[in-house]
Amino acid sequence: MISFCNFSHFANQTDQSVKYQPSHVQTTTLKVLGTLILWFGWYGFSTGSTYFITTTRKAFLAQNAAVNTTLAAAGGTMTSLLVNAWLVERHTGETEFNLSDALFGCLSGLVSITNGCAYVDSWAAFIIGMVSGIIYLGGTKLLVKARIDDAVDAIPTHMFCGLWGTVAVGLFAVPDYLRMTHEDIEYGGWFYNVDNGRLLGCQMIGILFVVGWVSAFMLPFFGLLHYLGWLRADRLEEIVGLDISYHGGISGRTQSDDNDDDASRQEHLDAYF
Repeated sequence: MISFCNFSHFANQTDQSVKYQPSHVQTTTLKVLGTLILWFGWYGFSTGSTYFITTTRKAFLAQNAAVNTTLAAAGGTMTSLLVNAWLVERHTGETEFNLSDALFGCLSGLVSITNGCAYVDSWAAFIIGMVSGIIYLGGTKLLVKARIDDAVDAIPTHMFCGLWGTVAVGLFAVPDYLRMTHEDIEYGGWFYNVDNGRLLGCQMIGILFVVGWVSAFMLPFFGLLHYLGWLRADRLEEIVGLDISYHGGISGRTQSDDNDDDASRQEHLDAYF
């Protein structure tokens, strides 16, 4: 699937003095609904990975995965919301609770716990979620500082928090839980045996292989798309709406949007057609 990039959050990519411009085109109601749908689906993904619950061990792992999925998502939501509110208060003197950060914190917690949802204790799942909320906030600020346009915060949510979740298995995995599916294993997370870091080492090696594999195949792919001009949609087509330019429909807009810049939009529509 080829995803066309939207307008850059930086009005001018070549002018380093241009500040970040957050996007406000998303519908908050749909963002909340989408997050809740993903959260609900995560239970089927995580608990369903046990394949069956006809044995005591499998049933325990399935229920542990469900509980830990809930706790990690809650930890990510709470941490992202409160830490961002604290940062804003320190910067502006006023407290602001950003719903978007809470939603992305929830997704970050879900991503982070996916690796070890069945193999960690509940307290560890909550900590993993809390750390993921901080990683998400730090990741978004890092991308803005690096002037990387990530319209849906996929890099901090899925990449950064996915890497953290992989490392977290090597830190928090309970040996007894691991032996429920790997009977011959003699080690667990590093926090349970500081003299044995084999599992943590394996997780780190896995990260290196995944990063190397994806880089080797995807960098040439996206480089080719950029060379052909397929990586980003035309600016005029974005203004009139990709629903019109690519799908022959009408771009979804709110009444307030139409009232604010109806003349400008009509001008761009005339230019397009």
